[in-house]
Amino acid sequence: MPGPRLPTLAWRNIWRNRRRTLITLVGIAFGTLLAVLSTGIGDSSYAEMIDYAARLGGGHVVVQHADYQKLPALNKTVAASEDLLQRVAAHPDVRAVVPRIRGGAMLATSSNNVGSGFIGIDPALESNQTLGLLDALAEGEMFATADDEGIILGRALAENLDVGLGKKVVYTLTNKDGEIVSGLSRVSGILDTGAAEVDSGICLLPLRTLQQLLGYAPGEVTQIAVFLDNHRDATEIAHQIGADLQGQLGSVVTALPWDEAMPDLAGFVTMKVTGSLIMQLIITLLITAGIFNTLFVSVMERMRELGILAAIGFTSRQLFALVVWESLWIACCGIVAGVLLTAWPYYYLATTGFDTAAMTGTQAGTQVSGITMSQVLYVEIYPDHAAVIGVAIVLATLLAGIYPAYRAGRVSPVEAIRTV
Repeated sequence: MPGPRLPTLAWRNIWRNRRRTLITLVGIAFGTLLAVLSTGIGDSSYAEMIDYAARLGGGHVVVQHADYQKLPALNKTVAASEDLLQRVAAHPDVRAVVPRIRGGAMLATSSNNVGSGFIGIDPALESNQTLGLLDALAEGEMFATADDEGIILGRALAENLDVGLGKKVVYTLTNKDGEIVSGLSRVSGILDTGAAEVDSGICLLPLRTLQQLLGYAPGEVTQIAVFLDNHRDATEIAHQIGADLQGQLGSVVTALPWDEAMPDLAGFVTMKVTGSLIMQLIITLLITAGIFNTLFVSVMERMRELGILAAIGFTSRQLFALVVWESLWIACCGIVAGVLLTAWPYYYLATTGFDTAAMTGTQAGTQVSGITMSQVLYVEIYPDHAAVIGVAIVLATLLAGIYPAYRAGRVSPVEAIRTV
């Protein structure tokens, strides 16, 4: 039998016992469904989490003083000149570039004082695509300019200070030269993110007002937040920006991707991804066991037939290849069945999503490290992850067929023909 005819013979063989083959294909299809949906939910959730964390202040890539990450301080600054911002914004896939000042301050009123983190922003450069806190402005209004005299507090922080809109707040911090300085502002807005860690520990201040108070030169900031179209490009773009800036400014400036700038979040995502991979490995092993059972039983039932094929001229290599082709056909048919089974659930979850509020009994989103996640789960699998699932199914099926193929290739014509 010529080699090229083996695929046709293998195709006919897998359908000789339709029920067994169909059961195997259903198992592969459901495994594909579970793998795609679980991976897609993870990809979508982690992307949302990373983007939201980036919009809390840092960006997908953070340009800052080389020592700022180890020991944040207001005297470790970057000169965010217009030329520098344009150079960073010119890199491919960069969506926005925003200068900011971040640090800690002591807030005081006539009745209380509380420590808080602050973000100095230029309202003319910010949008809800760069600062998610803008969507959480529940009362009052955003600063009119970067020279404004207002302050925006988280709701819990305002309650701890016992202040409301229009009330005065004194904020005290250490300037660039290490001296203690104070500023006076009126509360112009209240933030309500729903995340206790954020609402009780953050406030917004006008950028240029802060620069004057801290003794900064025009354009001097602690961080430049860089926002990307795809957070998965952060490492590559950070390396490009870092190399470009170091060539211009020296080693005093560094560019960090989000996973280095936010190691706690990166650790959480890594832990969840690892858990998902382990679960998918278990699913793959179960699928492999089912396919192995189908192919092995099929080979053992056809030992007499295989012996006759060997007697009429089939070589051991051709018999081995015949069973491998059968496993490959099962893998291909399984992937097609998996795509058909997964198509509608994936489309529904990608467009409508699954609202978990009914299950949790609350409308508040789940909080992870101060980040409030949406109650609606969506599916959006990365193309390379989908490709990995497809390749894994094919490899698992071929692996399951190796031993049955080996047994087929070792068949003895004389002994097999004598089998009743």
